[in-house]
Amino acid sequence: MSRLVAAVHVVTTRTSEGRTGFTATAVVSVSDSPPTLLVCLNRRNHSAPAFRRAGVFAVNMLAGDQQPVALGFGGRNDLAGEQRFAIGHWHEGHLGIPVLAGAVVVFECRLVEARTIATHDVLVGRVEAVTLGRDGPRLAYLGREFLVV
Repeated sequence: MSRLVAAVHVVTTRTSEGRTGFTATAVVSVSDSPPTLLVCLNRRNHSAPAFRRAGVFAVNMLAGDQQPVALGFGGRNDLAGEQRFAIGHWHEGHLGIPVLAGAVVVFECRLVEARTIATHDVLVGRVEAVTLGRDGPRLAYLGREFLVV
């Protein structure tokens, strides 16, 4: 799997317990009518139950200079939960969930289906809001390394 090049995203949500999120490369467009995205989340991730409960999530595609955000939400610096939001500039999106300022694009989604497949939850979300950010280099992941493309 490490040979698959992928864009890097931080997927976020909010529940009554607070904000949470994780770094993801397994994000794909499912349909454009209605606009729908698929996100894969390892069930061992501490935030996995929150995504099912919240019913909404944001997919923030990272710009080339946002590697610290990817690392923070990827668990590489021992930050958890709300602490992760100290990295980057966050605000509340259209659906009341955290969105990242400076992201290439943010898709705010309503969860329409969640399935467990092997070690992951597959979350399918209908896109309800899109925010286009700056155009420029993006963060990618290949061979267990970040690349700016």
